Amino acid sequence: MKIIEKFLTQKSFISQVLLKFLKKWKYFKISTEVKLNLNTKPPYAYCMYHSALLAKKLNIKKISVLEFGVAGGNGIVQIEKIAEKIINELGIQIEIYGFTLKDGLQNPVDFRDLPYWWNFGLYPTLTDDLDTKIKKTTKIIYGDVKDTTKTFFKQYNPAPIGVIFNDLDYFSSTLNSFEIFNNEDHFYLPRIFCYFDDIVGTEKEMFNEFTGELMAINKFNENNDQKKICLNRNLIPNSRENWRYQIYYYHNFNHKNYNDYIGDGAQKEIEDELKLKD
Repeated sequence: MKIIEKFLTQKSFISQVLLKFLKKWKYFKISTEVKLNLNTKPPYAYCMYHSALLAKKLNIKKISVLEFGVAGGNGIVQIEKIAEKIINELGIQIEIYGFTLKDGLQNPVDFRDLPYWWNFGLYPTLTDDLDTKIKKTTKIIYGDVKDTTKTFFKQYNPAPIGVIFNDLDYFSSTLNSFEIFNNEDHFYLPRIFCYFDDIVGTEKEMFNEFTGELMAINKFNENNDQKKICLNRNLIPNSRENWRYQIYYYHNFNHKNYNDYIGDGAQKEIEDELKLKD
């Protein structure tokens, strides 16, 4: 299997054609999908799988996955499918919450919300249609995130948050969504996998650090000494795919479990590699 994986991670024409074919095969374990980038929603699979692994190391049996900006619901449906595979393979239970506005985007507040690209009413959530596609255990929370993030914990008492997918487009709403980080430690893993949809883009959007989601991340980091959102740099050298620049880590340095040691197995492998060979 390792030889096959090594071949498939190469950039040869044959390996890429084979990967394209394998992506249509739905019966791989989630660990294989993540390693070979086979999932139809690779950044979602990556974040959820590795968050579940972290939870397992911390002896946490259940985590929450949040999506900010549900729109038509394709993301939520994929989250459900990935969650099912994680439960089967790792035994980690997953609660799913989606935050959205029924009528789509509100009016941009100012230039930082990129009004030349985003506009009022884009990406509405069609409630009746969505309800027929998702499981009853998945919770869709309607309303402005500046309000719903404040009532979320009291209303739902969620399992520790391990993953946040953010597709709110605007600087203002993305910054407001970070209110989700302001609660007691037991509502979070000490490190959270985050995905931001609108930070790469094309020449049309011209995403940058002074507007949109990137500016919201920078503003959050400026305002918080012990909580930071930082780019996941270990993914970048591995592939040219854009989504690898969209995965971030949320660190809460003051979290009561932040310093809990999780390196047993991995450190043993490193030690074995460092030993002098005969």
